[in-house]
Amino acid sequence: MKVYVMLADGFEEIEALSVVDVLRRGNVDTVSVAVKEDKVVLGAHNIPVVADDKLSQVKVEKDDMIVIPGGGKGVENLGASEELLSLLKEHQSNNGWLAAICAGPMIPGKLGFLKGIKATCYPGCEGNLTEAILFEGNAVVDKNFITGRGPGVSLDFAFAILETIKGKEITAHVKKGMLVE
Repeated sequence: MKVYVMLADGFEEIEALSVVDVLRRGNVDTVSVAVKEDKVVLGAHNIPVVADDKLSQVKVEKDDMIVIPGGGKGVENLGASEELLSLLKEHQSNNGWLAAICAGPMIPGKLGFLKGIKATCYPGCEGNLTEAILFEGNAVVDKNFITGRGPGVSLDFAFAILETIKGKEITAHVKKGMLVE
């Protein structure tokens, strides 16, 4: 299994990079992906990040996971990528894993993927989670979806992803090494 963290200009840095960091500490094959043709992606706080690859160059398999970080402008730019939306629809048709945090759940929400799914998001974005069962938890796992509330709970979200992939024991080991209680 590979995890693909999608990046567009305006992405919330802590939400994307905490996932990449935690998963790599847990030995999960994690790839940051620019949804544009330039691998340098500018975060919401003007931090330039060099993605590992470009969306046009990756092949997401049905057992892989796609991660959508938040950031208002970043989510807007991700949602404007027809290539990404097409990939998400194909991945969902295979019941592929999808994780999204902050404003990120608005994308699968608007696509109708979250119907009947327990989910959380940044306060104020709930109206875009079409027919989801809304929760206020830091990170919510339901079926093939993992959602997170926002920047302050980025580690909770990342650990929920790691635990889903590698289990409680490896997640506890990574948390201990990071001094996370």
